[in-house]
Amino acid sequence: MTTQLSRLRVCSFAMLIASSLHAAPDKGVTVVPNEAARRVDVLVDGQPFTSYIWPDTLKKPVLFPLRSASGTVVTRGWPLEPRAGERTDHPHHVGLWFNYENVNGVDFWNNSTTQSAEQQAKMGTIVHRRIVKASSGADQGELEVEADWMMPDGQPVLRETTKFIFRASMGCRVVDRISTLTAFEKPVVFKDNKDGLLGLRVRRELEQPSTEAVTFTDASGRPTTVKAMDTNGVSGLYRSSEGKTGDDVWGTRGRWATLAGKVNEKDVTLLMLDHPLNAGFPTYWHARGYGLFAANPLGEEIFSKGKEKLNLTIEPKKFVTFRYRLVILDSAATPEQAEAQYKKFVDEVK
Repeated sequence: MTTQLSRLRVCSFAMLIASSLHAAPDKGVTVVPNEAARRVDVLVDGQPFTSYIWPDTLKKPVLFPLRSASGTVVTRGWPLEPRAGERTDHPHHVGLWFNYENVNGVDFWNNSTTQSAEQQAKMGTIVHRRIVKASSGADQGELEVEADWMMPDGQPVLRETTKFIFRASMGCRVVDRISTLTAFEKPVVFKDNKDGLLGLRVRRELEQPSTEAVTFTDASGRPTTVKAMDTNGVSGLYRSSEGKTGDDVWGTRGRWATLAGKVNEKDVTLLMLDHPLNAGFPTYWHARGYGLFAANPLGEEIFSKGKEKLNLTIEPKKFVTFRYRLVILDSAATPEQAEAQYKKFVDEVK
């Protein structure tokens, strides 16, 4: 009996160690679920890359933080892990996320714990439900999750199934996000709006330099002021597949867009790729100089000033799938290199 108990203790201890972050293999892409901590950690060769998290302090699951191959964090830390000199606007901009401002008239984009209880009660929440699959490998790891888009009355309007594919190579990190949204019992309308769909909030150095304070207003009329700040060390620049640069990228269409700059005097390039099978392709870019880098294919009426209209509708029991890729490079990238990455994405993801 004593021997059997000892063996059980040894097995339990071994299982505990194997599930811990420090027990992850030294080579390859490792995906480590920890549901008790409400997170899944992704490592490359034993070093942190990103984490899928769903803490009580957020109104949707996100990838946070995101790092380059050299270990440079490319996402803003605030409000979860504040860093000196960061902007503290738009508390709902956390890591890399996926949601929308007008779903059957309900705002999922702007919801955060900083909103008043009265405002939160009118907004939608995306609730993580379960981890379907987590796998590791020499060149890539995969994570599949389910979540529900919940209306203010507590009823689910959409079931989201998302597959993440994490890839790593020399000087490069890649995240594919393939999300399928299925309507429950009622039609779901994504009314054309500027705030959506795939969003990334970047660190201060990757913002575009600006010395002007700007106030932005959401669809409900709530203003947010982005303050003027010292631009020392701020070096970001947007570029789209259509040759637009800087602030001219905002509100224009493109297959891909890059945001490039320097962090600690070293080149970093973020490349976001749309897919021709996505609704609204090629996407409009909701790319702001203050650090919001977003692809929004569902804002046609807003961005075209009424010349186009989409209002994507998912009928009951029907679904729509969105496919995106984020590439993080420890180098500068030419438009030709970005286009090559786009073609590779289209070939690999169907």
